[in-house]
Amino acid sequence: MAVTETPDLTSMLTAIGEALRDPYQGVQLGVVAVALLLAWWLGARWLRMAGAGWRGELRQRVVRPLLVFAFAGLGLLVLRLLSLPTALLQLAAALALAMVVIRLVLYLLRLALKPGPLLMASEQLISVLVWLAVALFLLGWLAPAMALLDAMAVTVGEGRFSLLDLIALVLVAAVLLLLGSLFSRFVERRVMGVTDLSIGLRVGVAKVVQFAVVLMALLIALNMVGINLTSLAVFSGALGVGIGFGLQRIASNFISGFILIGDRSIRPGDVITIGDSFGWVKALNARYVVVRDRDGVERLIPNENLITTEVINWSYSDKAVRLKVPVQVSYDDDPIRAMALLVEVGKSNPRVDAEPEPVARLLGFGDSGIELELRVWIHDPQEGVNNIRSELNVGIWKAFKAEGITIPFPQRDLHVKSLPARRRD
Repeated sequence: MAVTETPDLTSMLTAIGEALRDPYQGVQLGVVAVALLLAWWLGARWLRMAGAGWRGELRQRVVRPLLVFAFAGLGLLVLRLLSLPTALLQLAAALALAMVVIRLVLYLLRLALKPGPLLMASEQLISVLVWLAVALFLLGWLAPAMALLDAMAVTVGEGRFSLLDLIALVLVAAVLLLLGSLFSRFVERRVMGVTDLSIGLRVGVAKVVQFAVVLMALLIALNMVGINLTSLAVFSGALGVGIGFGLQRIASNFISGFILIGDRSIRPGDVITIGDSFGWVKALNARYVVVRDRDGVERLIPNENLITTEVINWSYSDKAVRLKVPVQVSYDDDPIRAMALLVEVGKSNPRVDAEPEPVARLLGFGDSGIELELRVWIHDPQEGVNNIRSELNVGIWKAFKAEGITIPFPQRDLHVKSLPARRRD
């Protein structure tokens, strides 16, 4: 995408210098500066009062350029009443309005299309690039600016890559990635709707399609801006060396993600424990797994950790889980009656399964009391495990309190066989 026209940078700078020497242009520049300062000050105050949701996000994008447009329009009206030149103010008002329109259109596209996180993060960059193109077009400097950007180029072998090619690559890649994300989401919705396939296979197909679409979009973008794909052989070799030395963890996490999807050992909705983290799997991504715990905290666990370390999957083949609640009773109390109370407490809890029914076991005779254990089965570990343990312990304490059964505390008996003789002075 080379431009044959030579950049006329000198004429552009000369025009700017002449405009600055004109006193009427200085007045207009002063009005523009005042409009910018007022818009920044009032915009900061109004944005502090902006609420959450789409209204707050929209206000953050358009408040300041709208204020610049309003103040520039007010200055334009005053200068016209004074019969002074207003060309610069007209340009400033047009650029402010262009920024409003660009940000509004991009935000509406974001709400309607819901692009991927990469395009969402580059929304500000895209709006600035489009606004700069509009500004150069209104000034009549678009062709010289394109020629200047095309002159800033590097040559690699037989290929030539300029700054203009880079900007074109970013814009074309953004459009193709947007279209690709729409296509991948359409495929994902169709695949996830096929209930005959397992959830792991459906997620795997969706992720493979998403990766393939992104790769194809990047390759097409490179080809459209005139970059020879064969010249990327050196880059691919360097990338392989980079993976071998510095990117092996990223590559390992990426490959581990496909392994997890393929062997279906971890699926969305599973309740897992890895290290000190307990929660249910919310999403499987290419590099990490999102695990949400009972506190509402979402942990991003690298896929490699799920492959190389021990993971407890509470719902791997069956969601039924057995819980054990240990308790001690005094040697002065009847352990048979205490075991019957344990079973009654287990049956009275609504989360405890009726089949297999709760049981109580006498495990041994400890130093401080008789060791008993209540064993129950639950089918909803995703609702929490420690909370039902707490409910069972509270029920056991109330039942023992009503029956007069004592839960002993640690006791030690000290037997003194002899004392040292008292020394006489």
